[in-house]
Amino acid sequence: MENLWAPWRMDYIKPKRKQSGCLLCRIARDKSHDRKNLVFLRTKAAFCVLNKFPYSNGHIMICPNAHKRHLRQLNKEEILQLSSLVIQTQDLLHKVLRPAGYNIGINLGSHAGAGIDKHLHIHLVPRWRGDTNFMPVISKTKVIPQSLDSLFKKLKKR
Repeated sequence: MENLWAPWRMDYIKPKRKQSGCLLCRIARDKSHDRKNLVFLRTKAAFCVLNKFPYSNGHIMICPNAHKRHLRQLNKEEILQLSSLVIQTQDLLHKVLRPAGYNIGINLGSHAGAGIDKHLHIHLVPRWRGDTNFMPVISKTKVIPQSLDSLFKKLKKR
């Protein structure tokens, strides 16, 4: 039997001490720990962060700094910066990972699939031909071929 080694998943499955407040707001404020938080790009109104529990290698969340739940709450500057970061990050991922396509989306509310449902964010998920396979069906496991640390270093370098 082969072993699938994914030590970073331990953070996902081990019991956690519940932190108060919004995770994305803490990351937005905590600029001195961008490396630890996997934030690789910031603007005045928004930031880009690697998803610690990705659907696919290079799964990124693009988030406004302000704690806003709905698109209609965003001001024009926030909308412009979020949109610009989607394009800029997609270009960056193309240079670094060369995916065949992308899923870009927003899940508004927990019933729509939002894991963090009170702070709006845009998912940018690179996709490759054949990146879906039997692992999620048989073992409820996804195989992510690159560590977050390795990808963070490549994105930050560009």
